[in-house]
Amino acid sequence: MATRAAKKPAKLKLYRWNWVGKGPSGRKVRGQLVAAKKGEVEKTLAGQNVVVSSIRRKSGVGGGGKIKSRDIMLFARQMATMIRAGIPVLQAFQVVAESLKNPAMSALVQELMNEVAAGASFSEALRQHPQHFDKLFANLIAAGEQSGALDSMLERVAAYKEKIESLKARVKKALWYPAAVISVGMGVTALLLIKVVPQFESLFQGFGAELPAMTRVTIALSEFAQAYWWWGVLGVMGFITFIRQGMKRSEAFAYRMHALSLKVPVLGDILDKSSVARYARTLATTFGAGVPLIEALTTAAGASGNKVYERAILQIGEDVSSGQQLNFAMRLTERFPALAVQMVGIGEEAGSLDAMLNRVADYYEEEVDNKVDALTSLLEPLIIVVLGVLVGGLVVSMYLPIFELGSVL
Repeated sequence: MATRAAKKPAKLKLYRWNWVGKGPSGRKVRGQLVAAKKGEVEKTLAGQNVVVSSIRRKSGVGGGGKIKSRDIMLFARQMATMIRAGIPVLQAFQVVAESLKNPAMSALVQELMNEVAAGASFSEALRQHPQHFDKLFANLIAAGEQSGALDSMLERVAAYKEKIESLKARVKKALWYPAAVISVGMGVTALLLIKVVPQFESLFQGFGAELPAMTRVTIALSEFAQAYWWWGVLGVMGFITFIRQGMKRSEAFAYRMHALSLKVPVLGDILDKSSVARYARTLATTFGAGVPLIEALTTAAGASGNKVYERAILQIGEDVSSGQQLNFAMRLTERFPALAVQMVGIGEEAGSLDAMLNRVADYYEEEVDNKVDALTSLLEPLIIVVLGVLVGGLVVSMYLPIFELGSVL
């Protein structure tokens, strides 16, 4: 089998086909299928007793960038259900491919089916698509194939993906909520300075009196914004592009940015606890599935989501391979909280490391959830005050000359 699997089968070009026909009762039916050739669609429909009247190719199907983590999680769940029900792997692939709504994911599952049919094992087929299936997924499936517990391993992968995606969503909420509100505030302020203030400025030119200091400052800001607003937009876009490209091209720069993010007040604490939770959850899942600890640590390093923790976990792997206990190696990095280190130590002594790591993950996931809720509650009144000062200050500065003129009259 290894010789046959070494040669990767040719990748088929898949298409979406719209079809129209009549069902067994004569009722007109229509739908869409993903297949490489028109004949495959006709064969599938004939098996369902559908008399085809027309089949049209709609578009090609590609997997790049269209498959989300939720699709991978759903695939694992459905495959686990099929295999637990006693359905052969190849037939399970076919059933899952037809049930998936995402055409790109359906195409990917059909590619996996073709690779397995050509002689590759399930885990080998997954490793041929590293952009969608990480090492953890492939390692757990390989362990399931060796132990004869493929369905339980697929369930474990799906549960792990669910928890990690939930954790990512909480962290994204903590990051995007203040960023979105601040952006709206800056947008409203810029709109007032560029569009509204100039209208008042033309009105004030006929007053013939000196304007209040606050109004003069607002008018100066408006003139500056009108003259250089596009420089500001280009500057922000350029800064974001510089950060993103720098993190992609330079490992050292990415490490410094990740280290800096951990020092940001409140947000840094959320990112810190999130990385600890992801490390503990990944290590518990892989080690509990029978993956050797050193290999499990390597997988956990890549899943931590932070370069600082990734480097620390790789150092833990080196220390453990030299004979040190996991909890002592964690303590040496000076990155992990004392509670996490102590709980891992208890798990090692009791022989239940995976169970204790799951408890560590549960604890810090709850901590992240609480921190995000606290941050949201804290930011709401703060943002209202800041927006009120910005917008209200601009409005008041524009009406001050009118108030003064009224008092003189």
